[in-house]
Amino acid sequence: MIAVTFPEFLSFCVKINRKILQQQGKREGPKPELSQYHCAENGRSHRQKAWLPPYLRGSFAGLLGVNTSPLACSAIPHRLEQFQRLGLSQNVLQAIEQLGFETPTDIQAQAIPHLLSGERDFIGLAQTGTGKTAAFGLPLLERLDPSQPHVQALVLAPTRELGQQIAQQIELFAKYDEGIRTTAVYGGANIATQISQLSKACQVVIATPGRLIDLAKRGAIALDQIECVVLDEADEMLNMGFKEELDTILAMTPDTKRTWLFSATMPKEIRRLVKQYMSDPYEVRIDPKTAVNEQIEHRYAMVRNADKAEALTRFMDLNEDLFGVVFCRTKRDTQELAEGLMKKGYRADALHGDLSQPQRDRVMKRFKLKHLQVLIATDVAARGIDVQDVTHVFHFNLPNDNAYYTHRSGRTARAGKKGVSIAFISRREKAFIGRMENALGIDFTPISIPDAKAIAAARLDRWAQVVMDREENQGLPMDLWFAMQERFEGVSKDALLNRLVSLELSKLHVTRGKDLNWTDEGGGRSSGRTTGRSTGRHAGRPSGRPFEKRQRPARAENDKRKKPGKKKFSQRTPFAPADDRDPRYSRRSRSDRRGATNSNKREEAPFAKFKKKKKGRK
Repeated sequence: MIAVTFPEFLSFCVKINRKILQQQGKREGPKPELSQYHCAENGRSHRQKAWLPPYLRGSFAGLLGVNTSPLACSAIPHRLEQFQRLGLSQNVLQAIEQLGFETPTDIQAQAIPHLLSGERDFIGLAQTGTGKTAAFGLPLLERLDPSQPHVQALVLAPTRELGQQIAQQIELFAKYDEGIRTTAVYGGANIATQISQLSKACQVVIATPGRLIDLAKRGAIALDQIECVVLDEADEMLNMGFKEELDTILAMTPDTKRTWLFSATMPKEIRRLVKQYMSDPYEVRIDPKTAVNEQIEHRYAMVRNADKAEALTRFMDLNEDLFGVVFCRTKRDTQELAEGLMKKGYRADALHGDLSQPQRDRVMKRFKLKHLQVLIATDVAARGIDVQDVTHVFHFNLPNDNAYYTHRSGRTARAGKKGVSIAFISRREKAFIGRMENALGIDFTPISIPDAKAIAAARLDRWAQVVMDREENQGLPMDLWFAMQERFEGVSKDALLNRLVSLELSKLHVTRGKDLNWTDEGGGRSSGRTTGRSTGRHAGRPSGRPFEKRQRPARAENDKRKKPGKKKFSQRTPFAPADDRDPRYSRRSRSDRRGATNSNKREEAPFAKFKKKKKGRK
């Protein structure tokens, strides 16, 4: 690779232009359009205009293997050669090298050259977890002018967590670009503090729509000089009801701005937004099959809904090094599952929309520091979670669509590492697994839920290894050693070992050795009754609206519910084999059957079976 300075590159471009014109039999060609490049003067980076033909603008310099950045003559790591060809500056390349970037993802490779040119609006369609933040963040930095203190770029995000994550990444990308400052503003935080931050020189603002409008109404931020607006996770913003807020914000920005829209899907609402606010956008669409991280191993376990919580604990008991995220469908399920795990002694906590911002920040800090083994989260709250070394992702309930599954699974196997994604499904949901395989181009592997014996064997094996690796007399005072010898003098070796093993096993949370696996053949039935309100017809349904709590109509005090009469033979449900029988017709309480047949009934709350029954109710 040959590194050249900007004047040398400019001279090279002029020579190429003349050569082409001579071959066409022309003495002089028309003046090409004015093009902008970053160059350096007196150690400071600024924009410089140069006469270049149109076919030499944009990403052509990158294709030639040269760089128009201030420090183009510096050495570029060989593994970053593909990023260099995209036309990124040396400062940015140095920053992403420290972050461990090696090769651009599909969306990055296709988006960055077009965004660097800045000629047209842009639409990027790719699944979550494919590197979209870098796809717009890197070229965004290249377009900024550090000498101008006003806000030049605006990034809109649907959630506080995602906004924080974008701000952190852009700050890391701009590590070697002096004078570039970013500010993140979002709801739930002190607005006075954010107003104070915006009063200082700032080139990039990352915001949630609601808080941005509030700040604009207070006069804390001006949007009339914005040169670029980025709509990240645009489909999710519309799903969350930010349509009016987006209309208000975009109407406050200049008509001359460039709009970059990134989304996982392109529903009609997004098309309407594009038609109204974007002009001749360039669209890049990444095939979902190519967007799935190949470092993720996809698995599923068939289990009854009432046993899902215990199944999760067994995986946690089996692997002490497990560090994962558990996804639930509703905020209530998320909170109750987290509380149930904490009561049983597990290091877990919940992350959902009902938490205040300080609470959310505290939970995320504990999780990043690995003070938590698992984080229980909803899909919306989990957007923006970018924590290193996540080993497992659990789908307590299947998501409503494939895009959410990709987003969830993308929390693991980051930065080139491997990860595992495990879905808890019912027998009826097995068909959805096949559809996801075809839609996403992935393969699911069926696994079994570990039983108590397997967990005990694994834990004892690790315990024994730790004991054997321990050096004799390490950190043990001799007087205590002699005291322990005297204390256990009458105990045999076998008896002492038996007691130590029993003590270690008592630390496990597996209290029952029943088989939790729900096989196609109907095996793995739990011993005893199960409170299976959620094992009915619509339990664990991966599509449609989340189950809502049914409102029971008020009854008079003396109103007695009549017992239903016997059905005629023609109305009875045919008997099925015991192992394949619909759980709705098993011999449970009337309330259980009533809850199982209600299509709008939400899933049974995790750990509900551990709650005490209220007095006065049977």
